[in-house]
Amino acid sequence: MTTTTTMAENASLAIHQDKKVLTATLVGTAIEWYDFFIYAQAASLIFAPLFFAEVSKSNPMLAQIIAFATVGISFLFRPLGAIVCGRLGDKYGRKMVLVTTLILMGASTTLIGFLPTYAQIGVLAPLALVFLRIIQGFSAGGEWGGAALLSVEHAPLNKRSLFGAYPQIGVPIGMILATGVLLLLNLILGKEAYLEWGWRIPFILSIALIIVGTFIRRSVKESPVFEAMHRRKAEASAPLSLLFKNHTPTVLKAALIFMGVNAGGYILIAFMVGYGQKALGLSPTLTMLIVVAAAFSWLVSTLWGGILGDKIGRLRIFKLGYILLSLWSIPMWFLIDTKSPFLFMLALVVWAIPLGFTYGPLSALFAEMFPAKVRFSGVSISYALGSIIGGAFAPMIAQWIMATYQQSWMIGLYITIVSLISLFTLYTIKKDPQGVDLSL
Repeated sequence: MTTTTTMAENASLAIHQDKKVLTATLVGTAIEWYDFFIYAQAASLIFAPLFFAEVSKSNPMLAQIIAFATVGISFLFRPLGAIVCGRLGDKYGRKMVLVTTLILMGASTTLIGFLPTYAQIGVLAPLALVFLRIIQGFSAGGEWGGAALLSVEHAPLNKRSLFGAYPQIGVPIGMILATGVLLLLNLILGKEAYLEWGWRIPFILSIALIIVGTFIRRSVKESPVFEAMHRRKAEASAPLSLLFKNHTPTVLKAALIFMGVNAGGYILIAFMVGYGQKALGLSPTLTMLIVVAAAFSWLVSTLWGGILGDKIGRLRIFKLGYILLSLWSIPMWFLIDTKSPFLFMLALVVWAIPLGFTYGPLSALFAEMFPAKVRFSGVSISYALGSIIGGAFAPMIAQWIMATYQQSWMIGLYITIVSLISLFTLYTIKKDPQGVDLSL
């Protein structure tokens, strides 16, 4: 009787711990990506005249391209964050890195809310903005790997993809939170007050979110795979050198696999709000509501993709997602350019479905592609490189395409090309790594 009771108590504790892990990875990732998204949307709407005023006066389109370029600059520092945090994560554990990156992201985001504009301090304003954006990029480079591995390495064998989808759905939740805050401020303050000073509020609010996220993440136990590795003293003295010596092809494959969904995701995140208002003439409120609807679709399809990743395999659901993304990325622009709010929303809601299919199983696939002793470094660096060649400059490229060709469907062609590259890379993986022993 005692043994049975003990087993039941242990099972209950395990379930409780699993819930804490999933909550910590989801909440922490949502908060971190809230920080990232409010920057991306501010770059789309207001940073050009505020921080690049001299260029904006003579060439507003160029100023907007430069504002989008600051979104991309941070991605160039993600590999550095991935290398540093990956090394620390492989040597000292996933949990410590998760807390540190959350604090870094929150501090840099909060400081952006207090920055003087170009009109106040001149060229120092954009320089300070870029510096804080670099800190955001460094932090994001280490964040995803830790959250993904903490969830996947805690997961039962048959639920790795589902568990791994939780930090992934933190991304659309962060997008919903960021867009919701911007929408609320626009409704309460009005457009003029928001542009003058209200835009600072979402950045300053980040400090409260970081306190909550840090508390939640500190309450979670370390990954069992890392603890077992630590007990065996199996961590390498230089896992980064081992990663590039033995696993460079895997890093490159993983980066190319991620490229397509990352590019498509950042068009949705950073470009569509501005396009809806400036090119289609829709109100800020309506445009943000449409983007929120797309984010909900992305959230549901990401969770769905995680479930299907366990049922039919990571590679199959990835391939399906990229095929659908390639087929829809051009036609949807003809719906968008009707300037019908309903068709704009329909185009984005449908587009978010293949984004989710290629995002939900990502954590599990990446975790299963690398051995334990270099896993944090491997998944973080792959993710960072995929971000650079995928989403880093996607909004800027989309803006350049519109400025040069005035044909929105060509943005869809660009997304189709990068999605096909990701799809073809998937076919180079001969066997789905689903179910491999993560302790090895």
